[in-house]
Amino acid sequence: MPYQSATLNLLAETIRREIAAGAISFARFMELALYCPQLGYYERNMDTVGRRGDYYTSASVGPVFGEMLAFQFAGWLEEMREAGGEMRIIEAGAHDGKLAADILSWLKQRRPELFARLEYVILEPSGQRRAWQQETLRENAGKIRWLAKPQAPDSRLSTPRSCSIIFSNELLDAFPVHRLGWDARAMKWFEWGVALEGDKFVWAKLPHSAFHIPHSELESVLPDGYIIEICPAAETWWQHAASTLSSGKLVAIDYGLTAAELFRPERCGGTLRAYRRHRASDDLLADAGEQDLTAHVNFSAIQQAGEAAGLHTEGLVSQPKFLTEIAARIWKNPGAFGEWTPAHTRQFQTLVHPQHLGRAFRVLVQSRSQ
Repeated sequence: MPYQSATLNLLAETIRREIAAGAISFARFMELALYCPQLGYYERNMDTVGRRGDYYTSASVGPVFGEMLAFQFAGWLEEMREAGGEMRIIEAGAHDGKLAADILSWLKQRRPELFARLEYVILEPSGQRRAWQQETLRENAGKIRWLAKPQAPDSRLSTPRSCSIIFSNELLDAFPVHRLGWDARAMKWFEWGVALEGDKFVWAKLPHSAFHIPHSELESVLPDGYIIEICPAAETWWQHAASTLSSGKLVAIDYGLTAAELFRPERCGGTLRAYRRHRASDDLLADAGEQDLTAHVNFSAIQQAGEAAGLHTEGLVSQPKFLTEIAARIWKNPGAFGEWTPAHTRQFQTLVHPQHLGRAFRVLVQSRSQ
């Protein structure tokens, strides 16, 4: 039997054994499918991103995304240095390390004095992914410190309160989500779980749910079976990250919606999708470990979590707006960035075009001043 097939069968059997005691939440199914040590989708596959993988990320388009972030971060770091702060960038969930490599390469070339004082920290709970990152970043090994907590996928910050830029790119959408459905007759929400029918994973209503959704006027017009996802784990992680920030920036780059946008007629089935070979699927329970599972981030909830920890929201904007504002500063003073080549232009267009990565991605920037 091929290794991959044997591995996936072992993952499916691991999930079945857990379900044998009773239906599990979809969040638990998603956690096992993506993060089960040595078996989950993110644990086995380094090449999930790009043309040969299952989906694209902004970093996979080319180095311009990391270079533009480095340009923005350099400005923030200089402001923090003038205020007596530290020179530290913390990246949460660095996947294969490519984005970190692009950021550090630009800083080393264009801001050598800042680079010399900089500490780059990566939060990564997976030993497998740390190994991939260390291989990608071996030229900058002395510049990087890894923090890990063996509890996928959150790897909470374990440093003392500090002055830093903490950022993530497509991390929050990978936190396991709970899937809730609307019972119009009973006028209440219930939770969808995962059960077994023979050897097949099937949807099942859980008899009890720990989640309470505040009632709203909108519920009176929701169709029966309307689905939403909630992600308490992402909100908790964000609030914890915010609490470690004595001063600096907390930044999330991800695809997502505001709370108001989540309740739309066209989203009656929720935002959860599976991705494989660049094709989206609603068959979320199929082929555990062979496909990515992801849901749109509720940016309203994340923003509120940061503000509850005392952060100030500087902006929640589309990725095109965020990058275009950076580009405008670069084009106004090209000597501060370096040569802007035709390749930069092509990559930039992919990042901001509404038919490509500019459609759904948003950027949340929150901060705390000294």
